[in-house]
Amino acid sequence: MNPNAKEFVFSPSAEVWKPRAALTPPIPPILQQQTTTSLPSPPVPETNGTEDADDEEIDENDPLWKATLALTLGNRKEALKLLEDPDSLMQYPEIKKIMESGNDSNEVGDSWENMEALSSQLSAVAISAEVTPIDSINQLKDDSANSPKAPASSNFVTAEEDGEALAEQSEVVEGDPREHLNIVFIGHVDAGKSTLSGSILYLMGQVDARTIERFEREAKQRNRESWFLAFILDTSEEERAKGKTVEVGRAHFETEKTRYTILDAPGHKNYVPNMIAGATQADVGVLVISARKGEFETGFEKGGQTREHALLARTLGVQHLVVVINKMDDPTVEWEQARFEECVGKLKPYLKQVGYVIKKDVKFVPISGLNGCNVLNEVKPEKCSWWRGLYTSGAHNTFTPTLLATLDSLVISDRHPDGPLRIPVLDRYFERGCVVLGKVESGTVRVGDELVVAPTRKKAKVEEIVIGDNKVRSAKPGENVLLKFALNVEDVQKGYVLCTSGSLCTAVTEIKVQLALVDMLEHRPIFSPGYDCVMHTHTVEIEVHCAELIGVIDKGKPMRRPFARTGQVCIARLVMPLHTCMETFERMPSMGRLTLRDEGKTIAIGKILEILQK
Repeated sequence: MNPNAKEFVFSPSAEVWKPRAALTPPIPPILQQQTTTSLPSPPVPETNGTEDADDEEIDENDPLWKATLALTLGNRKEALKLLEDPDSLMQYPEIKKIMESGNDSNEVGDSWENMEALSSQLSAVAISAEVTPIDSINQLKDDSANSPKAPASSNFVTAEEDGEALAEQSEVVEGDPREHLNIVFIGHVDAGKSTLSGSILYLMGQVDARTIERFEREAKQRNRESWFLAFILDTSEEERAKGKTVEVGRAHFETEKTRYTILDAPGHKNYVPNMIAGATQADVGVLVISARKGEFETGFEKGGQTREHALLARTLGVQHLVVVINKMDDPTVEWEQARFEECVGKLKPYLKQVGYVIKKDVKFVPISGLNGCNVLNEVKPEKCSWWRGLYTSGAHNTFTPTLLATLDSLVISDRHPDGPLRIPVLDRYFERGCVVLGKVESGTVRVGDELVVAPTRKKAKVEEIVIGDNKVRSAKPGENVLLKFALNVEDVQKGYVLCTSGSLCTAVTEIKVQLALVDMLEHRPIFSPGYDCVMHTHTVEIEVHCAELIGVIDKGKPMRRPFARTGQVCIARLVMPLHTCMETFERMPSMGRLTLRDEGKTIAIGKILEILQK
């Protein structure tokens, strides 16, 4: 302590002391986004400490400043003038490259690694002395997305012309010429449907390794290490905690030949209505069977969802069924051919019973969804020596080694792009207009078409068509589309049908149907007039009442009977409380099939024979 020191007296007029030698020049916020460490410093002349305030705020490490300074051979005043004239500045390809790189400016390019060579090349360039004031240097970044303005003799186009061209070319494109297939994964709970779906997405490069590692850590924390692939589609906390799919998961992938949409349906019996909603959109069903001892038997026996899902898939119009025998790598199986043949042998009679032609519509593939064996790449002969000989001989109607190869080999028929337009509404929401989700069952929809919403008959013009993430000009049968209209969301409901005024979809309250009674309830074992249940057809779910039992088919002829039992086929007249959009099976099979369910159980499947009352 200095005893001779004067007492401190505070002066309110004193300025804050700043050590100028150590002060770091402030970086403008716009330039803070562009930093780099790979650029060598351009030649900077010695300063005498009398530069302008604008010069003091320049970040000497900014790549744009370095490049501009190199263009002017180290002349700071000329460099500042050039920065104020973005049109002149953007004529240099080196500047355009930096601006297009955006935040990735750490990798500028080889042309900037040798500043001396660049300076010698640009020594003859005359830099304009005219200054065009701009509000912010950020305008350079905005202008860099378009071509700069240039003299009349130049081949450049203006930013406005370029922006219009981009809007026409990038926003709306033609549809992908490859065929599109909707695949629904069905089967008993815990058969491995979600894991298989996630495995396909990972193998096809739709999920990065870092995301998979995060899912692995999360699954390990839940003591469910084998669930990590299922987390790709099971996104809700409820689904991940219980390990059960509740809502239909949706994802996309593609091969060289075909574009696919995965529909991961829930397997638990409490969520069969959700499974039906997914299966109504599907062209191909993948029936996932667990080969693990005990699990196959549980799913296939009476009360298991394997039977009901296969039945519903056929009823809802799924043309092809690929049966995958999953978990072949389980310790209880170890890729045994005997277990594979046992599962196939028990499934074939039932699938034939529900209406599939085994030699035409059904294929069988052994896989391991968790390890990816036989999903994209064929299983190694050391693990499974018998599979190559089996598929090369065409056993079980299978001629391809893997699941994806089998899917690529399928051919979908009965698609009519020139037929009457039918798009059953699956869902709708509001986003700058009414956005409708549905599948094109028949016909072709184009931007600008005026469609009719049946049964309300409201008319609306198609403003946008989106397939996946792309805006397209048109959509053909089989495509899952998002259509945008200038409507209120209340004007469109699930189960409504989009059509054209020249070919309206019929809205009815009474229909004549043919039913196959597959499994009546124990306490309601007969089907007779007065029976109430729930009917599912395309995206509609509505209560129906049996008004009349027209007859029970016996030896090919309808016979008058007071009731029908399980296993019998009958013709009945059903009545609905609301007008519902339907078509006869003969005219449009995809909208003429129906399923009857009662107390959470499928009791009958059938088809619409006749529209009785419109």
